[in-house]
Amino acid sequence: MDVKSQSSGGDAPPAGRDEAPLPREAARDGWGSFAWFIVKLLVLVLVFRTLVFSPFSIPSESMLPRLMNGDYLLAAKWPYGWSRESLPFRLPLPEGRLLGHAPQRGDIVIFKHPVDGRDYIKRVIGLPGDSVGTAGGRVVLNGKPLPQRPTSDFLVPLSPNTGCAWGGDPGRAADGREACVYHRLRETLPGGKSYDVLDFGTTAGDDIAPRTVPQGMIFVMGDNRDNSRDSRWPAAAGDAVGMVPESLLVGRAMLVVWSTDGSAEWLKPWTWFSAARWERIGETL
Repeated sequence: MDVKSQSSGGDAPPAGRDEAPLPREAARDGWGSFAWFIVKLLVLVLVFRTLVFSPFSIPSESMLPRLMNGDYLLAAKWPYGWSRESLPFRLPLPEGRLLGHAPQRGDIVIFKHPVDGRDYIKRVIGLPGDSVGTAGGRVVLNGKPLPQRPTSDFLVPLSPNTGCAWGGDPGRAADGREACVYHRLRETLPGGKSYDVLDFGTTAGDDIAPRTVPQGMIFVMGDNRDNSRDSRWPAAAGDAVGMVPESLLVGRAMLVVWSTDGSAEWLKPWTWFSAARWERIGETL
């Protein structure tokens, strides 16, 4: 027959039931679970940063008007495959790329400088076998100048991290703030991909003799053509990048996740929001 257990003062716990854990044991289990959660979270973040996306910041104006000083972006790791250059800490892995793919003309790429190893960002203009040079400020690709057409001027408000370069003219933004106005052109690559570039006038990089891009290399340029030390000059530490080996590719710029004009102060949290360039956040590249 069925027997119902009843408890009374001093009686032992009913058979088949465990005693409740002591408070100290419960705390120890809780801290252990939390520590294990943190370990798993760190592993997940590391895997994500290693194989999927990695954050980068823009410290200069060489990619104006597409990217501005103070932009923070995500770069995708998978488009060009993985190598020791695209992994954190530059691990001592074998040469070559796993599942490597060549970039396309027009891609905005992040790569390691061939000499000093720092991260740089430029646009791919020439691929292996291409002949690339400049004439009168226009890119000459495989013997043909890239089509350019004038478009509306580029106006950027002045801020602590964005000044007015020698090629700009003083102006006013719609909200009345001081701004810099640049002459802007729309350039188109073979295949139809187009993007905006800035032209300040006659500079040393406007007439470069054509050179053939070797196998395994790419020819890159900044969109701010007269303020970019790129593949038009030989690679030198802290200076021009020269032609870039594909093995030094880190990833392809994909998305602007944050942008600031440099006016924020750590001790004034409200300035974190007033300094944001909200209109740039979420832009795809």
